[in-house]
Amino acid sequence: MRRANTLLIATGMMATILLTGSTVSYYEESLPSTMNPLYARSMVDYRSHELMFDRLFFRSPITNEVETRILDSYELLEDNRKLRVVVKEGIQWHDGEDLGPNDICFTVAAMLDPGTASPVVKPFREAIVSCEYNNRDRSAEITLSRSYHNPYDRLGFAVLPEHLFPSTAVSPDLDFSHRPIGTGPMRGSKGTRGVRFTAVPNGHHNARIEVMNLQPGGDSFVQIRTLMASGVQGVITVPPALRPEVQASDDVALKSYDLRSWWFIAVNTTRGPLQNKKIRQAIDLSVDRTELRKLTIGYDENDPNPPCEFISGPFVQSSPYYNRQVPPRDTADKARAEQLMTEAGAQKIAGSWVLDGDPITLRIGMNAPLDAEARDILNQFGNQMQGASFNQQVTRVSADDWATRAVTGSLTSEYDLLIGKWSFGLVEDVNSLFHTRSTDGKGGLNIFNYSNPEVDVILSRYESARTDTEAQDAYHDLHAKLAEELPYIFLWKLDTKSAWRNEVRGNTISPYYYFTNFDGWRHDG
Repeated sequence: MRRANTLLIATGMMATILLTGSTVSYYEESLPSTMNPLYARSMVDYRSHELMFDRLFFRSPITNEVETRILDSYELLEDNRKLRVVVKEGIQWHDGEDLGPNDICFTVAAMLDPGTASPVVKPFREAIVSCEYNNRDRSAEITLSRSYHNPYDRLGFAVLPEHLFPSTAVSPDLDFSHRPIGTGPMRGSKGTRGVRFTAVPNGHHNARIEVMNLQPGGDSFVQIRTLMASGVQGVITVPPALRPEVQASDDVALKSYDLRSWWFIAVNTTRGPLQNKKIRQAIDLSVDRTELRKLTIGYDENDPNPPCEFISGPFVQSSPYYNRQVPPRDTADKARAEQLMTEAGAQKIAGSWVLDGDPITLRIGMNAPLDAEARDILNQFGNQMQGASFNQQVTRVSADDWATRAVTGSLTSEYDLLIGKWSFGLVEDVNSLFHTRSTDGKGGLNIFNYSNPEVDVILSRYESARTDTEAQDAYHDLHAKLAEELPYIFLWKLDTKSAWRNEVRGNTISPYYYFTNFDGWRHDG
């Protein structure tokens, strides 16, 4: 049995809260779309929820070890298919009610309930079968669907209070989505112009900042000017073009934020010319990533810490799943691209590629918010396709349409290529991106409904992996196969930077979730 790590300064059963009375304000990309972690849609949501809720398990941003704040102990049973946990005493919800094992099992039941209509719960439904609790010894037993090589990473869900919900079918429009109750270091209240987080005394958190004010950001230049003038203390995302100004300041520091994200161009293999693999390969060879990076990110080749690294598959280069035997492509090879187009039966007529008598016109879309990180990338990519003799039409896809239509495979009749970005938390499971879409939920994020039996077999190997080595071998093979088949054209990982004034100290930023170690933050201003 393993003992859970604790992060509290105890006086009896309760922690001593060391507040300075300080207030810290910061710019976010937008307001959170919801305060209910079951319905998180954006990274703003995940960052905000980390201040208000405790996850069952998380990984330390310092040691990468599995940790928990709300469990006294935990152990795997029955060949790693069952997890028994014991909940700490003395932890309270923000309304004063005690946290118990029933809350863990309620959260599991809510995620498994078909009435909870949220894509967030899909991976938990795949991993968890049931949960039973015993209030007498404060224990709960979670049954998993199979033996996983990384079981704790698959149980990093935010725990919800059973006493505040009428049933396990949790709706997104409940009052809880605006005024939530958690066990995290802060309680949140969302208004029309921002979110106010206020520290709450508890038995396992020791918040040193009393108030955090989230303000939705507008123009990035204005955000940085306001930060420099001490109008706010932090900016969550600083575009590459504005980083030199921040670096030159003695009062503000750039902080690395690992979103574990990568950029791609999804390719419609289900219809039209792009069904032909040689044409997909020709398009990939027509992309000059070095020039695209320079024009959209403001890349400086003399920068000792470049903000962007090329990738050749669906993982960042620091991932254990990245296959280093597949080199990334940095420049175009137009001669080879033309050869492939000719082999595919295309002819160049009046400067444009024609196939079976019809000009090839690429309908290119992009998730609109990406413009803030890589300016004008849609038009610059379109220009490269035009320079490679493909006709092109470019369109921005709204954030709502991207979330509701693009990732659900509903834009296959409207686009040939879609520029987007994926971010991953503890589990870098990409099966839902590439598996054949099916009625049992597989392939749930398969943008163009790509289907390849060989890829499905590889994904099944990952699902059945019992060790880290088996999982890595499967995903290394996936990486190589996708680089050949090209349902995606893989671009890069773009380094994410935040900026905080120097008076905000101890601000360790956690990958993906950001505020996991918020107890260590303090404001000395």
